[in-house]
Amino acid sequence: MSLPQPPWQKPETPYRSNWRQALHEVIFEADTPAGKAFDVLLIGSILASVAAVMLDSVAAIRTSYGPLLTAAEWFFTLLFSVEYLLRLLCVGKPLRYARSFYGIVDLLAILPTYLSLLLPGSHYLLVIRILRILRIFRVFKLVQYLGEARMLGQALRASGRKIVVFLFTVLTLVIIFGSLMYLIEGEASGYTSIPRSIYWTIVTLTTVGYGDISPQTGLGQSLASLIMICGYGIIAVPTGIVTVEMSRSFGRGVSTQACPECAAEGHDADAVHCKFCGAAL
Repeated sequence: MSLPQPPWQKPETPYRSNWRQALHEVIFEADTPAGKAFDVLLIGSILASVAAVMLDSVAAIRTSYGPLLTAAEWFFTLLFSVEYLLRLLCVGKPLRYARSFYGIVDLLAILPTYLSLLLPGSHYLLVIRILRILRIFRVFKLVQYLGEARMLGQALRASGRKIVVFLFTVLTLVIIFGSLMYLIEGEASGYTSIPRSIYWTIVTLTTVGYGDISPQTGLGQSLASLIMICGYGIIAVPTGIVTVEMSRSFGRGVSTQACPECAAEGHDADAVHCKFCGAAL
């Protein structure tokens, strides 16, 4: 026998539930015509807003079209503000989405424009310039609309521990090679300290080769040749690790469906419940 519902808890009406579900399908799902149209419109808006910020940094363009660029910036800010509010409105757990990576990106996409209103005066121009540059990071919003990016992110998370071990091994080799080069070449050849020798080792190991420091002795040149050869093999290791995880992710199949409660993505194709909050998909 079910207990009566407390009077202060009003059941959600079917209209409200259906309305939120329909809005969630449009905003978060990419496998429906409405969802695809929404994604295309939002991607175009993101690219246009980033282009406006870039053009605003050109003095000649800003002088001629400053008011137009300002109007465009406010238009995109208001557009992304409405989008952010709708995302919070259509998910069951808005605070969880607001604290997620994409929720923070959505907030940072609109926050600089509003903050610039609170910083008037010529002595705040440098801060306002920084806020303008922060708008460039709206391009991060593109990631959530690319299915391939989701698969790549899952592969990077799965190979994270292996890459950390690999980087620790590389760091150990860099310290050893840098210390040896400092002992072999010394300050006369420009290796004035072990940290500077480690810097040279990193530049050489990554096959960049700035040329600001170079070994002068035969033994030092032999060690440099060994580091260069190791560099080619070391660069290929993380690529192979991520490629294996990507093939596994592709084999498992990743759904594009977003959780209606927490808006999390990256579920398996045959998933019935969200693996983050347990809600039904």
